[in-house]
Amino acid sequence: MLSVLGAAVLLLLAAGYLLLVNTLFEAPGGNTGIGKATALQLAGVGARVVLACRNQEKAREAARHIQQYNVVYIHLDLGSLRSVRCFAESFLQTEKRLDLLINNAGLVAHGRTEDGFGIELGVNHLGHFLLTNLLLPRLQEGEGGRVVTLSSIAYRWGHIDFELSVLQALLKRKDLGTGRFSWQFFHAYCNSKLCNVLFTLHLAKRLQGSRVTCYSVHPGVVRTELSRNVGLWQKVFIEPIARLLFLDPSTGAQTTLHCALQEGLEPYSGRHFSCCSVEDVTPRGRDHAVAQRLWEVSEQLCGLPSTS
Repeated sequence: MLSVLGAAVLLLLAAGYLLLVNTLFEAPGGNTGIGKATALQLAGVGARVVLACRNQEKAREAARHIQQYNVVYIHLDLGSLRSVRCFAESFLQTEKRLDLLINNAGLVAHGRTEDGFGIELGVNHLGHFLLTNLLLPRLQEGEGGRVVTLSSIAYRWGHIDFELSVLQALLKRKDLGTGRFSWQFFHAYCNSKLCNVLFTLHLAKRLQGSRVTCYSVHPGVVRTELSRNVGLWQKVFIEPIARLLFLDPSTGAQTTLHCALQEGLEPYSGRHFSCCSVEDVTPRGRDHAVAQRLWEVSEQLCGLPSTS
């Protein structure tokens, strides 16, 4: 299953394991849950891993846990566009290679980001959107980079509508939800996961003709700290649902690793994966017109020049 991205050197060891050499991986949200499990397994096959995380203490704890490998930590807060830009600037100055970007971070919560966005819109979508766009030139310098973005089965209950009145409300409200009740912020989470699927769909279109490919992933419902930012009564609403499907983080990381390392996935760029297999998405997840409009609105919200 494990293979090589770009020009990294592949060594087949006597024990039968594959080792990735001189490969740089980027894993936002890599200090807990699926991110930590993914980083550990990538580092274990010889990859150089950059943990890009907001919580410095937890990130360094995670790095210490896998300190026998080539792992470093750089601070990144996806809830701050300023932080994303500072991280990208520092990263591009210090790291000369990037083969794989894993957009792993995600949360269910209410509140606002530093820039005034609903936190699920800001962290789960816009932070990843800006980070990917800023690092894309470095990915394109390689021989076959990949972008893997964690979505969720929850995208099926999401709805992104760009009717004029809705669009104006989104730009004014800067949020994918309409309130602070449990069902409202959970619906905003579903919308943000649909954004992940549509982002990947349109990114693949833009990457046609390049050596970079991209995939969205449903890892399964995993026992992680997804709901760590909500109140106690709201956890009562969320956690029983999560326990219905209770993959451990290591198992939940397998589809991410599949999309990161499996050979021959290039024809499936832009597709959605679940249980290490391609999965057909719902009509809302393959609406190219909405995906393009989402890209344009995201550029506007992130302060990027229009590329349409």
